[in-house]
Amino acid sequence: MKKIGTYTCRGTITPDAAPHRINLFDGSFKTGYAVRKFVVAPYDVDNQNIRTFAGKLATVDSLSNLQWDWSDQRELAWAWFTADANGVSAPNHFSEVDEDTMIVEDVYVYADEPAGATTGFMNYLVTFDKYEFSDWKGALAMARDKQAD
Repeated sequence: MKKIGTYTCRGTITPDAAPHRINLFDGSFKTGYAVRKFVVAPYDVDNQNIRTFAGKLATVDSLSNLQWDWSDQRELAWAWFTADANGVSAPNHFSEVDEDTMIVEDVYVYADEPAGATTGFMNYLVTFDKYEFSDWKGALAMARDKQAD
C-alpha cells in the first residue's frame, strides 16, 4: 500500500438533519482513504448558551445520529464539543478515529445537538490520507464498509 496524498474536507451541517455525503470514490477500486482527523465545533462562536455538539463519520447514510456504536464497523470516527460562551467553563473536546479502516467509496457526516438545543449549525473538519493498493484489497475494504450489524 502506497500513500499518494492527503485530502481535507470541511463544512457545516444542521444537527438532527440528514447526514452530509463526502464524495471520495474516484471510480477506481485501487485507491482508498483512511481517516486521520475528525473534529466538530460550533458555528456561532459568540452564542451565549451552553452548546453541545456530537458528530460521527460513517460509510452509510442509514444510521442513527443519536448513538455511537463502536461495534459497528460502518462507523469510522466520533467527535464531541461543548462550550459555555459565558466563560463559566472552558471548551471541552473529544475526538476518536478508527485509523485502520480503508474507505473506497463515500462517507457521511452525522450531527446531533443533545438536550434539545437549537443553535442552527455545527462545523466539521475531516482529514483523509489517500492510498493506492491492489484491487482485491479495495474489494475487501468495500465489503467491510458495507458490513451490516
